[in-house]
Amino acid sequence: MKKKVEILAPAKDLIHGIAAINSGADAVYVGAPQFGARSNATNSIEDVAALVKYAHLYNVPVFVVMNTILYDNELETCRQMIWKLYDIGVDALIIQDMAIMEMDLPPIILHASTQANNRDADKMKFLADAGIKRVVLARELNLHQIKEISNATDVELEFFVTGALCVSFSGNCYMSVANGERSANRGSCAQNCRLPYNLIDGHGETLIKNTHLLSIKDFDVSNEIPNLVEAGVCSFKIEGRLKDIVYVKNNVSYLRQKLDAFLADNDKYIKASSGKCTYTFDSALNRTFNRGYTDYFVNERHATIGSWESPKSKGQYIGKLIRTVGNAYEIENGHVLNNGDGLCYINENNEAEGIYVNKVENGLAYPNVLKEIKDGTFIYRNNDAAFIKIVEREDSAVRKISTSLLLFENETGFELLATDEDGNVSSVQLVHPKEQTKNNQSIEENIKAQLAKTGFTPYTADEITVQFTDNWFLPISKINEMRRAVYEQLSEIRLKNYKREERKIEKTSHPYPETKLDFMYNVSNKLARKFYERHGVTEIEKAFELQWDPGKSRVMTTKYCIKYELAKCPKYHRDTMETKLKEPLVLKQGELEYKLKFNCKPCEMEIWEKDAEFEIEED
Repeated sequence: MKKKVEILAPAKDLIHGIAAINSGADAVYVGAPQFGARSNATNSIEDVAALVKYAHLYNVPVFVVMNTILYDNELETCRQMIWKLYDIGVDALIIQDMAIMEMDLPPIILHASTQANNRDADKMKFLADAGIKRVVLARELNLHQIKEISNATDVELEFFVTGALCVSFSGNCYMSVANGERSANRGSCAQNCRLPYNLIDGHGETLIKNTHLLSIKDFDVSNEIPNLVEAGVCSFKIEGRLKDIVYVKNNVSYLRQKLDAFLADNDKYIKASSGKCTYTFDSALNRTFNRGYTDYFVNERHATIGSWESPKSKGQYIGKLIRTVGNAYEIENGHVLNNGDGLCYINENNEAEGIYVNKVENGLAYPNVLKEIKDGTFIYRNNDAAFIKIVEREDSAVRKISTSLLLFENETGFELLATDEDGNVSSVQLVHPKEQTKNNQSIEENIKAQLAKTGFTPYTADEITVQFTDNWFLPISKINEMRRAVYEQLSEIRLKNYKREERKIEKTSHPYPETKLDFMYNVSNKLARKFYERHGVTEIEKAFELQWDPGKSRVMTTKYCIKYELAKCPKYHRDTMETKLKEPLVLKQGELEYKLKFNCKPCEMEIWEKDAEFEIEED
């Protein structure tokens, strides 16, 4: 039996969710009214229900994100909401807080969010044995590690494929709390990592000024899909529940075509949902929001990954500035530009600047404000006006389910049978006298032409057969009436036949891989504590949000390394670096100040508040 492989798309709201499905998503994930890690992407129960109904028509499951940590006074509200989500047909919940495992739940499928810090095989096996059906893997993992996890357990593996990257291990960033009491684990990340910092060494000298030293490029491992599938990944997740509809449609359509090419004539894997998509635009990841791309650590650490000039979208590379001509710019490949485009370049102070193009004429781009730009500067387009105009159209991505139609006569008149690509069958009957056509001429082709007009329905009629014993006459109005009725009924049948998988969580007591949990396990309520204690954990620190010690705390752990970015890594650059950096290195932004600690053995960097004390490891 072939294994299903899916594209999982973000849905900010109902409209974005429908657009993702129409563009080819095999599954969508969406926020509920509360408890999602994007507090600006919440949805009413009614909108989630509407999305579920639309999605299930295409055999697309809907996953609801409830991946914040919970406080004791929220546990009952959360439990009640889960029951409401189950009642409207939601397929699964994406969770971080193990308190949910302790609740009286309906038999709804649970996925472990990447916020649950899913980095090693032992923990993945534990979660699977506890009843978790799928884990969203940490983005820091490489192919070998993913394969190791896959070999250790049969839990489903989900992995991000495109979108923004958290510089921290997900779930282990506390900068927002420490600098404004906005918890990323509570859905309110302030994105301190996207701020500009000065880098100061242990001598007090400023090595780098006003640079986005913690900002990293966006993720793209779309070229690794075959390798990731073979490593055990079954779901490819697009980041972006706060992104616009053009981003969603562009990313989904791009990956749909990429995955379909891999699945074509594949004897091991198949598409996970129904329907075929057509597009009026040529998708490309660099045509919508991006900070440049990296494959992060999927293929080990091999290149710099920082996006230091700006945390904003750089966009699509166009070409170098050839020269400024009067009040216009002559740019390499400038013929691809359009009126209304937004351009981006890095100025001589290493800062990102923008230009709005009023018009493009005779190969020249006329900006609204002429800026002094050095010849040879790289020019990017971060707002493609013509592309956006096309993609924003509702009909730019259309998804249709294939059907065959059979019209035949019966004792009382005629019957129309519709069979879809999944084997669902719908039929309608028309009581109507059998009368021959004028001149006894066949109108079969006219009948087929009318039946083929599926219009705004979710269907195409790819095969139409008319079986009459004579040249019977049927009014066009009756043919259209039968076609509408048979497809309406088919939609009802498809929704009725949709099979939601269910699983009742049973309380388990198998040992957790650790017996002592520090604050990075984010235990913030009595039920989560009870869960871990039942599984053998003897010491549990409170979550950071409940015990923050101002000025002395570790606020981030990350695989990203500023030493490596500067080519000063004692492991990778030992033979090429001339001098070592004097530590501790310090990041400073206004009144904010952090110390950097480098743990070379696990190849990780920690960020501590300014008054913290720690030993500097020898290289």
